[in-house]
Amino acid sequence: MSYKEVVKKLNQADAVLVGASNGLSITEGLHLFADNKAFEDVFGDFKRRYGLRCILHGMGAAWPSEEEKWAFWSRLVHHYCGNYAATPVMQDLREIIGDRDYFVVTSNGECHFEQSGFNPEKIYEVEGNWLSMQCARGCHDRVYSSFEQLEKMALAEINGRVPSEMIPHCTECGGPMDVHMIGAAGYHADAAAQQRYRDFLQLHHGRNMVVLELGIGPRNQLIKAPLMRLVAQEPNASYVTINLGELYIPQEIQNQSFGFDGYLDEILAQLRKSL
Repeated sequence: MSYKEVVKKLNQADAVLVGASNGLSITEGLHLFADNKAFEDVFGDFKRRYGLRCILHGMGAAWPSEEEKWAFWSRLVHHYCGNYAATPVMQDLREIIGDRDYFVVTSNGECHFEQSGFNPEKIYEVEGNWLSMQCARGCHDRVYSSFEQLEKMALAEINGRVPSEMIPHCTECGGPMDVHMIGAAGYHADAAAQQRYRDFLQLHHGRNMVVLELGIGPRNQLIKAPLMRLVAQEPNASYVTINLGELYIPQEIQNQSFGFDGYLDEILAQLRKSL
């Protein structure tokens, strides 16, 4: 597949729509599904105490206490968000987008797009994110920023427990709080971000747009399927999918599509150099 062809489409584009999932996180060193060295280094004690198999297992665990639950989450946030600096793959993506209008749709909850300088008003995190809290009972819809609070918890953690006086409580009902991620009992989607996404699509309807899909598996229904349907409805859109090992481009959008099977960081770096 020719990088020059994709660069030509980018140069003609009025906007770039980025779709991103686990493959991007893995490229940055965050593997939610792996029992690897990184998991052992950060959560080895949790692994042995609770039988955790990976980060994702911990995210959905039924914790014995709020003190232990928030020890897990605060440590996760501190390690992968508090210590985060924009990686080369994020820097390359920023340069590829350039000064074009853009929007990001992602199932990644670690907020690395925002932390890399992407405008939070142009990001829709379809499964929520780690840096916000909500009432676990769902007594109201407000979502609360929690990054600073989680960082303080991480620093105060002792032997896998957060001090009881630091445990967050709902300001309305006094009940427990949860991280604002899909799967939480009181989870509700970010309606404002959904509307901004719809507005973006309406603004660029019928215009030249590049849909840049990063690290999304072929069976993904949450982001990939809607993006492919969008391209099928937009004759002036181009679909660029990058994934390691598996690519899927339906026949109906073959003529609008470019597929790259390989490492995300290497392909984005080469694409940036080809601009």
